[in-house]
Amino acid sequence: MIQMTPGITRAKEGMDGIRWNILGQIYIPKQLSTHSFSWHATFPAGTFVPPHIHPRQDEFIYMLEGKLDFLLEGDEAAAEPGDLVRLPMGRPHGIFNKTDRDVRCLFWVSPSGRLYDLFWAIHDMGPDVDPADLVAVSAKHEVDFLPPPDAE
Repeated sequence: MIQMTPGITRAKEGMDGIRWNILGQIYIPKQLSTHSFSWHATFPAGTFVPPHIHPRQDEFIYMLEGKLDFLLEGDEAAAEPGDLVRLPMGRPHGIFNKTDRDVRCLFWVSPSGRLYDLFWAIHDMGPDVDPADLVAVSAKHEVDFLPPPDAE
């Protein structure tokens, strides 16, 4: 069991100086315990997270700067600063920065599950990663990517 410790994680800092490059997005972990995991994310223009499912985690995104578009169970939606996006476990969702500027937001999941370990596993995979490798690694860490619409 991972216990949360009291304290303050400063605005420009993360846990132990960690800064992940997750397929072109920058994730900075802010807090980790058995019950929850949070990270600050920067989505550069044009980056996205393909539709996927967290079978054992609820996920939340608090928008800080910019606009993200979402595919939520097949429906399109958008979120802007101050909005809270709720992504219940077992429900498919995709996240897209379709703008020409960076988007900043705070993510968290509950419980933590294996997401922290997944981010270490896919950190710096690079833009030329074989999608099949990414899907396989993610599935081992309790994140299930959906096939592209034309593959269904």
